[in-house]
Amino acid sequence: MKKKVVGLGEVLWDLLPERTCLGGAPANFAYITTLMGDQGIVASRVGEDSRGMHALQRMKELRLDVDHVQTDEEHATGTVNVELDGQGVARFEIAHPVAWDFLEWTADWRELAEGADAVCFGSLAQRSKESRGTIGRFVRAMRPGAVRVFDVNLRQSYYSQEVLGESMRLADIVKLNDEELPKVMSLCGSPSGLSREFSQGDELGAARRLIGAYDLKLVCITRGARGSLLVRDNEASEHPGFRVRVGDTVGAGDAFTAGLVHEYLRGVAGRVDLDGMNDVANRVGAWVASEVGAMPVPKGRIERTLAGIG
Repeated sequence: MKKKVVGLGEVLWDLLPERTCLGGAPANFAYITTLMGDQGIVASRVGEDSRGMHALQRMKELRLDVDHVQTDEEHATGTVNVELDGQGVARFEIAHPVAWDFLEWTADWRELAEGADAVCFGSLAQRSKESRGTIGRFVRAMRPGAVRVFDVNLRQSYYSQEVLGESMRLADIVKLNDEELPKVMSLCGSPSGLSREFSQGDELGAARRLIGAYDLKLVCITRGARGSLLVRDNEASEHPGFRVRVGDTVGAGDAFTAGLVHEYLRGVAGRVDLDGMNDVANRVGAWVASEVGAMPVPKGRIERTLAGIG
């Protein structure tokens, strides 16, 4: 049975040197979710401008559910200037304010929240007071047993101790990368057990301290081309990642999260094989990194495409 999985937050256009691509972590996440067989739903806001209308049309072409994307007559659709280094690694300059800074809590979104099986939300979309409040209300309105995923996304100066701490308290799963981990541990040092100085080699210990401080079910630390670490209770799983020729890394982390959530939702009696989940998530992330753009088209069925990553 298809699960209803919501990407909540920003939808925008990535303006790269040679092309313009639809993006934003929630849309990237929902796209990969749809490819993997679930119902990927985008909950965001675009302007009533040409870019906003183009974004809605493009998402429909990608078979995304856009019935819950709000439109804004006063604010423009979001854009990001993206620069890629020699290894295809992206750097971002994000326009502000834009339509997704004004996410509105509505009866439609309440109904969506109450019926969702999972939601993925990030820190970037909470840079404004309006959107932060709406995201918090959405996550709190979800039914018991639904999965709440906080995907840390430290961009420019658009994050704070308050946003990170409150988001982790709302979440069941926290996903962040190895560059973000020291910043998170430094900013969120007030809860008991987190105040010790973070050691770069102590990712496992840091993950367990986050689990204890915020009552999390799972912490995921991604390491780029070096794979990832998943930690749950007294269990841990490390994956070395897959070697691929990188097209660009835009959206690879969002794809990883989609693969992670897809497998997590299929756990037996609430328990998931960490090694299996880690493998699938790395496989999906590696495939997107091997392509150009965050929403590549699979070569044949997604299962055959991912089977070729190794």
